[in-house]
Amino acid sequence: MDKISRLDRTPFKSLKTTLILLLVVAVYIWAGQSLDLNLQTLGKSWPYVIDFARRLFPPDFSVLDVAVKSLLETVQMSLWGTTLGALLSVPIAIASAHNVAPVPLQWAANFLQNAVRSVPSIILGLVFVSATGLGAQAGTMSLTIYTVGYLAKFFQEAIESLDARSLDSLVTIGAKPLQILRYGVLPQVMPLILGYTLWMFEYNIRAASVLGVVGAGGIGFQLKSYIDGFEYQKATTMMLVLLAVVTMIDLFSSKLRQRLEN
Repeated sequence: MDKISRLDRTPFKSLKTTLILLLVVAVYIWAGQSLDLNLQTLGKSWPYVIDFARRLFPPDFSVLDVAVKSLLETVQMSLWGTTLGALLSVPIAIASAHNVAPVPLQWAANFLQNAVRSVPSIILGLVFVSATGLGAQAGTMSLTIYTVGYLAKFFQEAIESLDARSLDSLVTIGAKPLQILRYGVLPQVMPLILGYTLWMFEYNIRAASVLGVVGAGGIGFQLKSYIDGFEYQKATTMMLVLLAVVTMIDLFSSKLRQRLEN
């Protein structure tokens, strides 16, 4: 009987799957029409892309010292911005989690997360540049707020994936909210929190480079200056140094995240 009922449901499942696929295709067609993508135009643009790429080489290593100094500033901005953002994200994540916080607090904390994430990093850079002036301070503050928008959400999901039985057992023995947080929540989510924070640190190095476009310090500021001055070969040196450091940090943090997960 069970086999017959499963066979009866099979056509309906197939129909449902087909409808979902058709809906997905329709959405992509709609998006393509709205973007007005033209493959012929893209094909004709390759000579200009190649011409620009040729101007980038060979790299001008006479500015290597400037690149290293600017990159160190970028790493410092990312380190402080990520750390401050992670610290601010923890209470927001706790307030957002449905298995820990009351509903009104969840709404307020989730609204705050969404509001922060809706502001592009470059706009944050403009805001803090106008407030504190050009330089690394504006970049650090921008990265701090930008980090909160993402890490708070990641931390929230980590908290919501907790084993409910462990929390229930603490409630049963009369543990207070702070004790539940200390002994039930943090030990379970700490490896995930550290892993997400390391990933955000990597990402913020790239984001800090973009913030340099609006004068928020770091290697991005030098990169934009060279491009604006048509000194493309010097800009290439900046990008190569950035690539080398991002690759090393990625390898290091990947190894560290593996240790945290084991």
